[in-house]
Amino acid sequence: MILYTSEIQVATQRSRQLVDITAEVRREVRASRVKDGICALFALGATAALMVQENDDPAIASDVLDCLESIAPHGQWRHDVIDNNGDAHIQAGIVGPSETLQIRDGNLALSTWQDIFLCDFDGPRKARTVLVTITGTARGE
Repeated sequence: MILYTSEIQVATQRSRQLVDITAEVRREVRASRVKDGICALFALGATAALMVQENDDPAIASDVLDCLESIAPHGQWRHDVIDNNGDAHIQAGIVGPSETLQIRDGNLALSTWQDIFLCDFDGPRKARTVLVTITGTARGE
């Protein structure tokens, strides 16, 4: 049994952004040498989240951000008096900071239309950190 840990650093360029991190997570799965197991991801930061979502239509990211803005709009939260980002905290809480994915035959078990996205609701940031924990049986076991 293997236990592999790592971190992925993600820069964001906008105040609210979904960044596809699937390629980076796949690299970590390959580096782990796990054949069958689990890949657990956790976004550090109270205004960041993770989401598995469609990867083909770029409008999906905008739709997700618009939906969350309609649920938790900017500028009306008590927390805003501290640092004007109450909406970012609420949106990150709705999406959630973690995703757990299956690894099958050395690959992430994602469908054709699924990718993994870091959601930054309080950017831009030079670096958002995603913790990676992979466990399972080794290739060749």
